[in-house]
Amino acid sequence: MRVKSAVYTRQRKKKVFRFAKGSYASKKNRWRIVKQQVAKSLAYSYIGRKDRKANFKTLWIIRINAASRQFNMSYSSFILGLKVANIKLNRKLLSDIAVLDNTTFKQLINISKSSIVQ
Repeated sequence: MRVKSAVYTRQRKKKVFRFAKGSYASKKNRWRIVKQQVAKSLAYSYIGRKDRKANFKTLWIIRINAASRQFNMSYSSFILGLKVANIKLNRKLLSDIAVLDNTTFKQLINISKSSIVQ
């Protein structure tokens, strides 16, 4: 008995072609090249999701450093002071405090300075 696989094959290919939508030239309409492009795109998107996390952490550190320098303190000494004072705030939260609430950040700076001196 002969098996026809045209419907299933077309469905499978359509799914991959939808991933390639928006690509240029033959990377969106030729099966062999579409397969290669989709594989490469998915690999890059995985890497990009990891890179985005590192980029945000860098941004938070830059914000904290800029805010702490307004009070004549470096980023590293500020973080050290918080660690000695046993204040456990992550960098995302610290950067939000630095940007949105200046008085609270100044209190954190004072705590950090006092804990380093002791």
